[in-house]
Amino acid sequence: MINGNTELIAHIGYPTHTFKSPMIYNPYFEKLGINAVVVPLGCQSPDYPAFLKAVFTLTNIRGALITMPHKVVTVGLLDRVTPTVKVAGACNAVKRMADGQLVGDMFDGEGFVRGVLRKGLVLAGASAMVVGAGGVGCAIAASLAAAGVTHMALFDVNAASAMELADRLQANYGHIQVTTGSNDPKGFDLVVNATPIGMNDGDPLPIDCTRLGPDTFVGEVVMKNEMTAFLKAAQAQGCRIQVGSDMLFEQIPAYLEFFNLPATTPEKLRSMAQLQY
Repeated sequence: MINGNTELIAHIGYPTHTFKSPMIYNPYFEKLGINAVVVPLGCQSPDYPAFLKAVFTLTNIRGALITMPHKVVTVGLLDRVTPTVKVAGACNAVKRMADGQLVGDMFDGEGFVRGVLRKGLVLAGASAMVVGAGGVGCAIAASLAAAGVTHMALFDVNAASAMELADRLQANYGHIQVTTGSNDPKGFDLVVNATPIGMNDGDPLPIDCTRLGPDTFVGEVVMKNEMTAFLKAAQAQGCRIQVGSDMLFEQIPAYLEFFNLPATTPEKLRSMAQLQY
């Protein structure tokens, strides 16, 4: 029950009808008796910079979840950001520190990485291919670098986007070797589809899946269908896989830790979620 002691987590973006976080966090808060609530707040781009600052003048604000179209502009509105944010060029979580400074982090990639680690993939010293250098691809690449991947191949139909991401990775993670320009998945420990390909029936595959070896782990970010054509093709090659929705549920414990709230497991979150598709 919301009362005078309830803390707010603002979920800021536009439009709000696609927001799923309130249907995951709020049942969890209610079950554990946590006096907090995630509230969807629709804010269009011209109003957003002033609105973000205003939200953090509230005395009962715990933090903010940031979604489209504001993830990129948020970076320049904060006092401090993590290396993950610097590489991703985007931010999806903000909190106010005791000194009043606003600090941001990015957890899209963290959710992906936590998922593959829990499935047994060793990332320290591994090689990875990330197809797609948009927002989610940049976030995943940043988190893979932080997890110790030492060789990363980046591919995007916009070659400049892949090269710019490569430059940011090497500037922030000196240990990593980055290549661009090829989407041949042969020989990689991990291959990720970080593009929207697979959202619609009949979409082409993001890579030539016949080039996948059975030892390659394959991950997906598309959530519309759990088993996309890409994942089915990877399974046919004998690959282990991670479905797109795992990234969502795996990142929420990281958010909870960031906001200094009691964390839980993705399995418990799934069992309590009230998602509507």
